[in-house]
Amino acid sequence: MSLLRYIVVRALLIAPTVLILYTVVFIVLRVLPGDPVQAAIGVHYVPPEQLEELRRRLGLDKPLYVQYFEYLAGVLRGDFGESMIFQGRSVWMDIRERFPATVELSLAAFIVSAAIGFATGSIAAVKGGVIDRAMRVYGILAYTLFIPWLGIMLQYIFSIKLGLLPSGGRIDPRVGLEEVTGFYLIDSIITGNIRAFISTLEHLMLPALTLGIVLSGAYTRVVRVHLAEALRSEVAIAYRARGLRESRVFTHALRNSMLPIVTLMGLQMALLLGGAVLTETTFSWPGLGSFLVERVELRDYTAIQGAVVFFAIIVGVTSLIVDVIYALIDPRIRY
Repeated sequence: MSLLRYIVVRALLIAPTVLILYTVVFIVLRVLPGDPVQAAIGVHYVPPEQLEELRRRLGLDKPLYVQYFEYLAGVLRGDFGESMIFQGRSVWMDIRERFPATVELSLAAFIVSAAIGFATGSIAAVKGGVIDRAMRVYGILAYTLFIPWLGIMLQYIFSIKLGLLPSGGRIDPRVGLEEVTGFYLIDSIITGNIRAFISTLEHLMLPALTLGIVLSGAYTRVVRVHLAEALRSEVAIAYRARGLRESRVFTHALRNSMLPIVTLMGLQMALLLGGAVLTETTFSWPGLGSFLVERVELRDYTAIQGAVVFFAIIVGVTSLIVDVIYALIDPRIRY
């Protein structure tokens, strides 16, 4: 019951977090220079009466507080509004079409970052000495890498020089794929399209590797510190005194050091979504990150607000799931 009560409280706290973020975005968009009406028309001179008519149609003639609460009321009803640039186009429809690509990239990058981070962190904790210092240097360098620079370097090596992998996009345009879920890897399996599966996997490798390498640096440092501490703990010494193999001791130590690692996994979702904006732009990946960049350039207020609110909800829900996993990993935790 205490865990259930905690889940309810944490779920309710997602609402003010989303509200604060929406408020900040709403204010920033109105403060920045530029006219969304001019951006929608795409020409330099428009008669004043036509501009006023477009502003009225887009709702920009209303007081700011009215615009603020009208959009907020729509979000509470599950309505993210319509695009200011593409009239009649639902923002939710764009989010629904683009989000599977972002999830696919984020999950692939998550697997890459966790695999590299666990491997390098574990090696550093177990071996120590020169290897430990080398892994620590890797963790620092990986975490400070600039995503577009690393992406361009990988494109240059694997796409231009070696010609092994495509430099951008999500699938070869010459390959037909029937979309069922929006997740290309899953859709290609469902439809039995092996060619589409291979093409999607090839296009996914470089962006997932780019984002995964950058995020693996945090895993390396966290796994190394907490695993090394667990291996030197009294519990580990007692296990060794009882004659347990070192592999069993390592397993128990890893379990005891999982709480901070799980915390990092939850935080990684926010980093993945933020890093996906840069990665998707670098690799022309048609996800929600590139969608947000496109609409920022077009000053599409409604689309930007919808994407940011959606991001905030996803991060909040992910954080809630991580808190629940805490209790499953360590039964000593009470709420």
